[in-house]
Amino acid sequence: MIFTDRTDAGRRLGEALRPLADEKPVVLGLPRGGVPVAFEVARALHAPLDVIIVRKLGVPYHRELGFGAIGEGDVRVIHEAIVRMSRADEEDLAEVERTEREELARKARRFRQGRSRIAAEGHTVIIVDDGIATGATAQAACRVARAQGAARVVLAVPVAPPDAVAALRADADEVVALSTPSDFAAVGEWYEDFSQTADDEVVELLSRSTGETGEAHPGR
Repeated sequence: MIFTDRTDAGRRLGEALRPLADEKPVVLGLPRGGVPVAFEVARALHAPLDVIIVRKLGVPYHRELGFGAIGEGDVRVIHEAIVRMSRADEEDLAEVERTEREELARKARRFRQGRSRIAAEGHTVIIVDDGIATGATAQAACRVARAQGAARVVLAVPVAPPDAVAALRADADEVVALSTPSDFAAVGEWYEDFSQTADDEVVELLSRSTGETGEAHPGR
């Protein structure tokens, strides 16, 4: 299955997710590329749209090795086994978290332009990205949403490799992937247009969605 662009992917994904409309879900897009897809999903379900911002915490001397992730609302998910294995100094780990918290806050301000974060607590939360490669970011987002009090977590993407979908079922109540090609190599190869999503586009789509749904953003 080839998608024309993220808008096309979002419309197809929204159609597949229509049965969830009765649950009055909250749709959370992973910036940046997941937001155009999530915008169309939110529109199809008449649901409020927001971003879910997660930051991976990388071991100081090996940043690609994540020892956890953080999200808004002081949420932190720590992999204790990796922390022990890393033998990293506690102060160094704390500095990584401080730095990532600052970046998370900066991105939240940039994308929302003064609007409050939509509360996940007690809601069915649909986390949307434009595709999954390794699944690390999606896993972190699911865990963050759960820690923020989501009643049910649904991860929805246009395309993902079968092994990643299987693994992510441990962190999401449901995983919806329109296409799970066995010859998956990269997300972009399943799009005709996979050009980069700009910050300004994320800001615009969040603003447009708020206007279209008429949904006030619940407070924290």
